[in-house]
Formats: sequence, structure tokens, C-alpha cells
Amino acid sequence: MNKILYLILFLLAAHVSSLYAQKFTPGAIWKDTDGVHINAHGGGILLHNGIYYWYGTHMHENTAAALKGVGVYSSANLYDWKNEGIALEVFPEGSGHKIESGCLIERPKVIFNEKTGKFVMWFHLELKGQGYKAAEYGVAISDSPTGPFKFLHAGRACSGIMPANMESSVVEKLSSSLDLKARTPEWRAAMKEGLFVVRDLGKGQMVRDMTIFVDDDRKAYHIFSSEENNTLHLVELTDDYCGYTGKYVRVLPGRANEAPAIFKHKGKYWLIASGCTGWDPNPARMAVADDIWGPWKELENPCVGDKANTTFDSQSTFILPVPGAKNKWIFMADRWNSKNLKDSRYVWLPIEFEKGMPVLRWYDSWSY
Repeated sequence: MNKILYLILFLLAAHVSSLYAQKFTPGAIWKDTDGVHINAHGGGILLHNGIYYWYGTHMHENTAAALKGVGVYSSANLYDWKNEGIALEVFPEGSGHKIESGCLIERPKVIFNEKTGKFVMWFHLELKGQGYKAAEYGVAISDSPTGPFKFLHAGRACSGIMPANMESSVVEKLSSSLDLKARTPEWRAAMKEGLFVVRDLGKGQMVRDMTIFVDDDRKAYHIFSSEENNTLHLVELTDDYCGYTGKYVRVLPGRANEAPAIFKHKGKYWLIASGCTGWDPNPARMAVADDIWGPWKELENPCVGDKANTTFDSQSTFILPVPGAKNKWIFMADRWNSKNLKDSRYVWLPIEFEKGMPVLRWYDSWSY
């Protein structure tokens, strides 16, 4: 009898422990199935054939430079993550390749193209030794969600093309304003009107913090911080997801948004982003549109409660739809540790709708 009772208690304890384990603990160390802290920063998640794939930059303690590349983890339940290795490897130092060891690879996102059967990765790329001067995108493809991904091309966006929501008639006017003193009222007005778009028409528009969004009709869009981080751009991708069609718009001109993340609910497009304060957190920004091309209406910070003014000490990176879940979207963010980027933590929170508006509140632990 004592043995039976002991067995029942043991099984009960194991069950309780299992239930407790199936929770997200924002800000804590998240270990993979090998017991190692997950290293996939500024990332995004792809659901393919019932398996989730989490892609992110493989960070190191003392540098933001990419010394390995983009890591990938797999999970059937979003809680238990298996390290699948490096999905996109950087080229050896000294190779002269755009993604050689020492470059910056940030905010990688992967989408699946049903027509081509290819997995397509987009990322923000900065060339080795140039800081944030290059401001390029990078594209790679693979036959498998875990890679290896093959580098295709990199560069600036939409060279020689004007945004669809910007009049070409302002080009001459703004061309004469390029020498305006920065931060003056005149400069700010010109910047909001498209000063940097005109400046960069020839070499292409700057690409920094970014995300990828695939709509219900399978059209895909690249959303990124541009114009010296002053304005977001939203660009339509080609049918194979590997390039641009040339159609794009400016979103929230002059509002200095970065770290964009986007999702769709009941026909409306919701954008959550952050201000530009480096590694330090700030209040989240939010906007909504009835059409992905805009116009976009800026709203208040969706975060409520303690530390809402720092987005709970984190910065947005991706919004994950979870089919069939009570909480249908997960807000994914990074809690950056600038002194040890490898130790940066993950903050995942449910997006809850109240009075028709997305709300983010802190939970020490939660499950979907």
C-alpha cells in the first residue's frame, strides 16, 4: 500500500512539475533541450507543418558582430526548444564577402514560399568595420527550414524609385534642402516631407530594424526603419519573396520608430514598434490601418501597468500568431544586455484585446 501511495504521489508530482514547466517566464533564462540558454536574438518564428522554427542572431558576450550567423531552434509546443544549429553561417574572416565574420546580422525573419517551396530569410545587414553606415538588407534561401541557407544578395532598398505616397514634385524642392542644418525646425519639416528619401534615391533607401509580414493572400511585405531611423518603409515583395516589386510607402514619417512588429486582426493591421534609444528600452509605439498601404494612425503605448514606460524593459522583435490558442498572438521582445548580449533575455507576452484595442501587460509566468 505504501508503495502504491508513493507511486501515486510521484506521478502527481511529475504531473504538476510538467504543468509548471509548460509556461513562459518572461525575462528568465530560457534553456533549450540540452540545458543551454537559447541564443536567438532579435528573431522571429515560422510555423511549418506543425513545427515552430525560431530564428535569431547568435550573439556573443563582448560584441554585437556576427561571428557565427543566424541560429535556429525547433519546437512542437513553443515551450521546448531543440537547438538545430546555425541556419545561415557567416563567411570566414578575410573573405571579403558581405556576410563575412564580423559583420552585423540583425533581426532575421524566415517565411515559406508555397509556390517555390523555398524558405526565404531576410535580415538587416551592416558590413564589417562600417558600424551602421551600410544600412542594407540581406536575403538567403533554403530547401529546409533548418538550413543551410544560401546567401542570395544584399543591398539598399528601391534605388531610383519614389514611395507611392510621396509626390515626385517635391524632389527638386528637397534637393535644395540637403544642406540644411540638422535638428533645426526647417530640417525637421524637410525630413518629415522626405529629405532623406531624395538624398538616397540614387543608392537606395536605408534598411535597419526590420520584420517580414505575410498577408492572408500570401503577399509578403518588408517593413523596416529607414531615413536615418526617422521613418518606417513598407515594401511589397516579389512573388518568390526574394526581392522587391518596387512598390513601397513611407509609414509614420518623422516619428523615429524602430523594431517594427506587425499583425492582423479582424481586417485591421496593427503595428507595434519602439523609439530609437539604442540598447536602452523605451515606451512602445502602436499604430493601426485598415489597409496595409495606409494611412496609418498612431495610437498610445499598448503596455499597461508597472514598467509600461520601458515596454517591461524590452524591445519588440516579432508578433507570433498562434492558431487555435486562447491568446492568439504572442508579443516577442528582447531584454537587451548591452554588457553581455549573449545573456540578453526574452520577453514574450500575450496580446489581449480590450475595447477593440491591443493591450500588453506583464505576467511573471503564463501559458497560451
